[in-house]
Formats: sequence, C-alpha cells, structure tokens
Amino acid sequence: MSRISVRGFAVASATAVTAVGSVVGVASGSTAQNNDAEATATGTTLLADIPAGQQAQVQTASLTQQADAQAIAADASAKKDAEEAARKAAAETAVAKKEKAQQAAEEAKKRAEEEKKERASRDAARESTTFAVQSSYTVSQIQAMARQMVPSGQWQCFSNIVDHESSWNYKAVNPSSGAYGLFQALPGSKMSSVGADWQTNPATQIKWGLNYMDSRYGSPCEAWSFWQTNHWY
Repeated sequence: MSRISVRGFAVASATAVTAVGSVVGVASGSTAQNNDAEATATGTTLLADIPAGQQAQVQTASLTQQADAQAIAADASAKKDAEEAARKAAAETAVAKKEKAQQAAEEAKKRAEEEKKERASRDAARESTTFAVQSSYTVSQIQAMARQMVPSGQWQCFSNIVDHESSWNYKAVNPSSGAYGLFQALPGSKMSSVGADWQTNPATQIKWGLNYMDSRYGSPCEAWSFWQTNHWY
C-alpha cells in the first residue's frame, strides 16, 4: 500500500473526519515535501499515512460539503429574490387596483352627471309640453301625447306598463282598491301634484307617471323590469 505525506488541506466535514479517522486534509499529489513544509503542516493538521483508497473519500466529502454550502447560499439568494419579486408584484397590483377604482369612480360620476342632465332635459321638455283640453280622448290621442313626453328609448317600456295597468284608459278605476287612471295611482289624488285636472286630463297623468317612474326606479325601463318580476311597480 502506498503512503503519502501532505500539508493540511482543511476539511470541516464531520463525514470526512470519520472517514479518515479524525484526520482533516486532502492529498496534494506530491510524494516528497521538504522538512520545513512538513513541520509547518504539523503546526496545523498533518494528514499522513492515508491509504490511497481513502483519499478519494476525503476529497468527495470535502466537495460535498462545498456543494451543500453553495446550495444553501443559492437557496437563500433565491428566497430573497422571490420575496423581493412578490413585494414588487403586490405593490404593482395595489397601484393597478387603486387606478382602476379611481377610473370606475370617475366613470360613475360622469354617468350620474349625464343622467342628471338628461333627466333635467326630459323634465323641462315634459313641463313645456301642452295639449288642448278636450272632453274626451281616444287611445291613439293619449299615446300621441305620451310619445311627445317620453324619450324614444324608453317608450316601449313605458307603453308596456300602461298596457298592463289600464290598457290606456285614463278613466280606469280598480273596483277593489280604487286605483285610478293610466298608471292606476293609489290613491288617484296623488296625481294632483302635477295638475288639478288629473281625473280628466291624460296629459297630466302621463306627466305624473313619467315623474314617478324616473324618481322611484330611474327610468321607465327600470320600472318595467321591476314590474316583470313583481307584477306591480
């Protein structure tokens, strides 16, 4: 069995120490070192008389420890990078959500202002619309009045409600409740808020009905949607 003498090649691995019998170091490959070098080696840890077959075990243990240390360092670095990326992503998400919320709020405010202007315009048009008073009115005449006061996009919904409530009979009376007129207002006298002639003037009833749908539901179509679900409004 060959024998070699080397300087201390420090190995911290407990596995390596066990493998070589409490000796730390790796053979350098040289078979002859001067006395001073050997003396220096013994000043630290002298690796001597290691069988050639066990030298590979010592080297493997040292390399394994180095690899483990590198892996730990790499894991720590990767974890740090991942945490930093997560913080950055969270911050970007928070900013995006804030911007989206602000945009939604601005859009909602804009829609509300537009609806307010549109409603004011409808109210003004409705109030400025006048019709000659007659002793009686046909369905087609009443519908013609309504078309002049109801926005075109809301007309069908408005018409659907009147169809179901009174079939366009401005003098319709519910025998059970006493509800009256085109919209079956209960009591009918509520329509006097628009005009004292609410019992005989369909134009007065139309103004009241449209005001009611706008103020309670937002529009005739919203009122019709509610009616379809509940069969009243």
